[in-house]
Amino acid sequence: MYMNEAHKIWLATSDHPIYLEPGMANRHGLIAGATGTGKTVTLKVLAESFSDMGVPVFLADIKGDLSGMCLPGCENKHIRRSIDTMGITGFDYTAYPVRFFDVYGKQGHPVRTTISEMGPELLSRLLGLNDTQSGVLRIVFRIADDQGLLLIDLKDLRSMVQYVGDNAKEYKLTYGNISSQSVGAIQRALLQLEDEGGDIFFGEPALDIADWVDWAEDGRGVMNILECQELFQHPLLYATFLLWMLSELYEMLPEAGDLDKPKLAFFFDEAHLLFNGAPKALVEKVEQVVRLIRSKGVSVWFITQNPSDIPDSVLGQIGNRVQHALRAYTPNDQKALRAAARSFRVNPAFNTEEALQALGVGEALVSVLDEKGVPSIVEKAGILPPRSSMSAAPETEVKAAVQSSPLAQKYGQVQDRRSAYEVLEEVRQQETAREEEEARQAAWEKEQKAREKELKAQQAAWEKEQRERERMYRQAAAPRRTSTTTRRTTSSRKKQDPLEKAINSAANTVGRELGKQIVRGLFGTFKK
Repeated sequence: MYMNEAHKIWLATSDHPIYLEPGMANRHGLIAGATGTGKTVTLKVLAESFSDMGVPVFLADIKGDLSGMCLPGCENKHIRRSIDTMGITGFDYTAYPVRFFDVYGKQGHPVRTTISEMGPELLSRLLGLNDTQSGVLRIVFRIADDQGLLLIDLKDLRSMVQYVGDNAKEYKLTYGNISSQSVGAIQRALLQLEDEGGDIFFGEPALDIADWVDWAEDGRGVMNILECQELFQHPLLYATFLLWMLSELYEMLPEAGDLDKPKLAFFFDEAHLLFNGAPKALVEKVEQVVRLIRSKGVSVWFITQNPSDIPDSVLGQIGNRVQHALRAYTPNDQKALRAAARSFRVNPAFNTEEALQALGVGEALVSVLDEKGVPSIVEKAGILPPRSSMSAAPETEVKAAVQSSPLAQKYGQVQDRRSAYEVLEEVRQQETAREEEEARQAAWEKEQKAREKELKAQQAAWEKEQRERERMYRQAAAPRRTSTTTRRTTSSRKKQDPLEKAINSAANTVGRELGKQIVRGLFGTFKK
């Protein structure tokens, strides 16, 4: 087949064919150019070439036109002119083995990951957290890991953040300070992400990146196309998601060294979104992944409008470049144009800076690594036409491909196994039950104390009443005793003459005798 002539990828033609060495493809690549200059065609030609030589491919479909790769292309005047101009023989249109994925599950297999798999760094980027808040989120993840709590979806993370915030004092000495302000900021960011539909992205079954590394029966690599038209409406979610995929590839694949061809080709469209506003630490991690993932056999291709969209630390890791036309309408554009021109090895046949502005649609400045890893002199060339359809596939074709895919059953049903949310809910229920029991016990003890107090009060009142009665009795009896005594005292103190004394003495004697008779008579012993 013409795409694999001499076991190389025929990418473009100037006055001679320009080939990409498969063994140098894992030195990564850049496809850049202004809107409408032909970046998508270059992407498709490269993806088809990788598939033809048995390399699986991942592509993000932002505009919706990559789905047509599951259908053969059709003749048009532009393709025919390219075929004739470049002298391509044996060109035939063909469909490619395609599997469709969609975060929202509408145009492909649902794509999910878990909170634990994404990790605190990428999630902090997704939530827009500052350094302090990111530090607290890392603590939350560390506590969850130490306690064996799975963080699968957003409700798991919300519960975990709340739990850590409620117990911040207990964790402070072991993990560091956990401010209530940071906890609140994380919770608000999670609510915002959920409102934007981010909750659909987190769950199970999580995407198994190993499913991408597959082949059709004829030996061609499977093309895994992620439908991103809706996802791209949330640029930060899109960029974070693709970066997570790239990091998963890095973690999953074993070291492979220098291979004859890549194990997988990964195309990162609108790559500038990955770096817009990204903190330095994240950019450094991207640089590290790009640098090291080549030894895992992954070829990464960044697609963007201008090379300046990519940080120099990452751009320096890219060996193969296809630069479509650039426009220089502003001073910043002119500066970027000069920088792009200087990144190529000079070709004495033309002025690179002028050539960049004069390129037509489908033309590009191309520089690739030779078999020794040396960048070739930049050449002005026409990109070969793709063999699959340039139009989007009908919805019926996409649905049929999804339903017939061997992955349909694996990713079709949502799972919700026991994770941090369920565990912490049980803990909260137990704590609530314990608190309710303690509250009931406290209420009972309070009631008992109130009853005891009431009984004591009643006893005190009764005793007081008894004392009052005794006092009243004493008061009632006291005047009689005092009056008699007074009379007696008065009589005894009254001076009597001898005659009165004699009379009183006789009266007393008679009174005593009468008293004895009365007493005896009263007891029934009176005798006459």
